[in-house]
Amino acid sequence: MAASLGNSLGSVCNWLLGRYLLHFENRPWFPVSRARLGRSQHWFQRYGRWSLLFAWLPVGGDGLTVVAGFMRVPFVQFFVLTALGKSARYAFLLGIALGMGAV
Repeated sequence: MAASLGNSLGSVCNWLLGRYLLHFENRPWFPVSRARLGRSQHWFQRYGRWSLLFAWLPVGGDGLTVVAGFMRVPFVQFFVLTALGKSARYAFLLGIALGMGAV
């Protein structure tokens, strides 16, 4: 439970970055090109908020949470979907560990 909560709170940091850093997209130091930002937003619009259930993925999961901030997904929806996905991952891993007698 602690891992799920901690991981979900880490994603909140990404959501906040996405939510508020977009104000600086015209600055030369902004880390994402307009083209890449547009592709990310298009992808997120295509697959929707439900894609946040996959925020636990090691590759692309953090990007999903940042784009959710860019796209102004309401915080409660963001947190619930992200926490559900991350908690399901840890529950699955716990089930495997219990099945192997490791816990």
